[in-house]
Amino acid sequence: MKKAVTIKENYEFRRMYRKGASAVSGSMVIYCRKNHLGRNRLGLTVSVKVGKAVVRNRCRRRLREVYRLNDPALKQGWDIVIVGRSRTATAPWKELNATYLRLCKKLSLLEDGKC
Repeated sequence: MKKAVTIKENYEFRRMYRKGASAVSGSMVIYCRKNHLGRNRLGLTVSVKVGKAVVRNRCRRRLREVYRLNDPALKQGWDIVIVGRSRTATAPWKELNATYLRLCKKLSLLEDGKC
């Protein structure tokens, strides 16, 4: 993923947690907020409680791929932070993808007529 489309700074994550809209499921939490940049930016976090580095990295890779595959269906101009939970590493791929789309729909992030 290009550096220009990711959220890296701690203050940006804290702002998202404080002021962003959220949707929760057993395998992930999504926070979103308008950014007025004309493109989406993605931030990924996985807690140390999920497991060791190998498990956390697997969770991040799976969440990044879910985002990448569904990016064309999303509205543009949003900051999106996805927080991985312990079930992210073990959930079947179809369930993970369906959960992501359901949460995006709940937050009105999907373009009309897509997905």
